[in-house]
Amino acid sequence: MPALSPPRIGALLAAVCLLGCVPVLASPPASAATGVATTPPMGFNNKFVTGCGSGLNEQTILGIADTMVATGLRDAGYEFVNIDDCWALPERGASGELVPDPVRFPRGVEAIADDLHARGLKLGLYGGAGTKTCATPGIPGSFGHEEQDAATFAAWGVDHLKYDNCNNQGVDAKQRYSAMADALRDTGRPIVFAICDWGINKPWGWAQGIGHSWRTMIDINDTWARLLTVIKQNMNLAGYAGPGGWNDPDLLMTGNGGMSATEYRTQFALWAVMAAPLLVSADLRQATSETLDLLRNPDLVGVNQDPLGAQGAPIRSQDGTHVFVKPLANGDRAVVLFNETDTARRIGTSATELGLPQAAGYRVRDAWTHQDAHTAGPVNATVPPHATAVYRIGTDRHWYKYPPLTDAAAEPELAYPGALTVVAPGGTAAVTSTLTNSGNLPASSVQASLSAPAGWSVQAGSPTTRPVLPGGKQFGTQWAISVPPGTSPGKYALTANYSYSVPHQPTPVTTSYTVDLSVAATPASGSSILSDTNWIRATNGWGPVEKDLSNGEQFAADGQPITLGGTTHAKGLGTHAPASVEFFTGGACTSLDALVGVHDGKAGTVAFQVWADGALAYDSGVRTAAEPPLPISTDVTGAAFVRLVVTDGGDGTTEDHADWAAPTIQCG
Repeated sequence: MPALSPPRIGALLAAVCLLGCVPVLASPPASAATGVATTPPMGFNNKFVTGCGSGLNEQTILGIADTMVATGLRDAGYEFVNIDDCWALPERGASGELVPDPVRFPRGVEAIADDLHARGLKLGLYGGAGTKTCATPGIPGSFGHEEQDAATFAAWGVDHLKYDNCNNQGVDAKQRYSAMADALRDTGRPIVFAICDWGINKPWGWAQGIGHSWRTMIDINDTWARLLTVIKQNMNLAGYAGPGGWNDPDLLMTGNGGMSATEYRTQFALWAVMAAPLLVSADLRQATSETLDLLRNPDLVGVNQDPLGAQGAPIRSQDGTHVFVKPLANGDRAVVLFNETDTARRIGTSATELGLPQAAGYRVRDAWTHQDAHTAGPVNATVPPHATAVYRIGTDRHWYKYPPLTDAAAEPELAYPGALTVVAPGGTAAVTSTLTNSGNLPASSVQASLSAPAGWSVQAGSPTTRPVLPGGKQFGTQWAISVPPGTSPGKYALTANYSYSVPHQPTPVTTSYTVDLSVAATPASGSSILSDTNWIRATNGWGPVEKDLSNGEQFAADGQPITLGGTTHAKGLGTHAPASVEFFTGGACTSLDALVGVHDGKAGTVAFQVWADGALAYDSGVRTAAEPPLPISTDVTGAAFVRLVVTDGGDGTTEDHADWAAPTIQCG
């Protein structure tokens, strides 16, 4: 039988997985035979810590190294300390050699490598497959100098080379990267070769046997929107990765502050299950205990470093929820239940769907709590917004020694499907808490409670105890929450708590689930301009939604005055399709008026919509730049939420800059 190419492998795996298995690379990349990068590389990269600034120097690199040793990161597997662009002078030396910047690295690169090796760490450097690297002024690229530079790297004791793609002179990517791969191989030193062409040349289709990893997407940054973009590209490439050759969705952002702790946990969990390189780019010297605990998480690091080397992939994706599965060397499965949406979602799978053999029970390990349980087959969780539940699941004939897998949840009553949980000061909210038993053994003496901030009233509307909760059953309690008048706007935690007893466990088991309830004021009585009111959530097709400006570029406040039909408007919202801007009105408002249109000077086509809770209250139909501004007036009586939505007009989103001039809401 002829060998399968990676695309044929992917097609075959997709067909087989319809029958209930999970995708596994049919054979490892040829580069695995070298013994280099047989598991995904782990370490540090300075890109988002120093960039090319003055902080890029010997003291910083060695300080990071000492921190990796002192905090246990080295012992957890983080071995590479990688220096990105700007480590060398912008011009080569008299013999054509790369010259380390004498200010940044006065002792040279070899001395840094020696110091790192003495600490049990390895050195990574950065280079380029073009004539210059990507920074300004950058450093010389290795185009035409591959053999000389590879010999230099080997002589210095370099262990990892990130090879970028700028100033490439239009030469075929495979040719450029192969030239350096051959030169590195000829040195005889085992150097990890990381191809960084940003996925534009689809390296997953040709880089096996050339590089040990290849970037699958544009550069990541410290935002949730970019993280989602990168995830969705990388998660579809599982059939191309394996020992010696890894899909690389770029650096770990945890600790940089642009995302929430939940979002950083999600990135780490998905990088682990997707067998991605774990290269963190945050100042580890300033890392919190929360960041360090995440990076050292033994269950997730173990999944990432599993010797089978299979990249996990989603076996099911629907409405913003995903079930990722990664086969492990001992026959277990690592499972990530991922919720990319803005509201909690219940996500589940089963041992059968995961491709595990039929068994009376299965052992389940929670990668976040490090607790073991058993299941009869189902694995379910109510996953908070942007969060993950992560489990390792396998057969175990002694499953009965572990407590049943249970999951707690707290679900506020929503104004419409997908709504945020928001209440006005002095208002009330209805919450249902549940405990589900997915095991074979019963839970007994179940007790439920719900905690809220001090001064809030919590009243149970149904029983809070249950003598026995059999396997496969759920116990729920309804609660009425009263928010005191005068409560400040913000997010407040509600926690459903459960305790219960199970066979073979000497002490009661406890579990909990926390949900955020937002408190927000409604617009003032009378007329209010919405750009003077805080929205509760917003999405935008390009850059942020702007207040009192048109949509600009990637940064806040970089738009122009709102101009429609030659008239400039001082107040309004600047958006870009697809966009949604949502306001909490709490049933207190009656109508919304605005003047809408494509921003002057733009050629886009869009449609303007107003949604009252889950119902479409107004639709402008497709509007073009050639049409005059359109006055709209919409009834929103009784709606708890009002959303201003802009959709694409059907011809793509180019120049779909959409202005809402003087959007005015009437409340009483």
